[in-house]
Amino acid sequence: MIYILRTTVGRENAVMTTLTSRVRADMGIKSVFHPQELKGYIFIEAVDLDVLDDILKNLPHIRGLIRKDVPIAEIQRFLEEKKVNIKVEKGDIVEVIGGPFKNEKGKVTRVDESKEEITIELLEAAISIPITVDIKSVKVMAEKKVE
Repeated sequence: MIYILRTTVGRENAVMTTLTSRVRADMGIKSVFHPQELKGYIFIEAVDLDVLDDILKNLPHIRGLIRKDVPIAEIQRFLEEKKVNIKVEKGDIVEVIGGPFKNEKGKVTRVDESKEEITIELLEAAISIPITVDIKSVKVMAEKKVE
């Protein structure tokens, strides 16, 4: 049976870490996951609701447990990996849209399609700093000029 755990928004990963550290193999908790697009919710696959209640007791950032079983068909879309196809080439100007370099612009110097990473040189840095970022964490601002 799959249950929904409501949490404080932004603390889902902390709750999952604490929750999984409390679980032993014999407790009947089969899986715990948090879809990124659902803020404040964690799905828990558990055999026994009473055991789940005991595990959740005094766990920080818990807002409540929805005690109704969720059919797998309703959450199937969160379990399937979505392939994002972003076309980035060497020489493109990109803006970083996630991570510690968010809102920084850079020029692509290398594309590693197998790892889905790119290396960029930040444009607004005083010295040329190459950084490697996930290809999904950038958006293309300007494509390289064809000569």
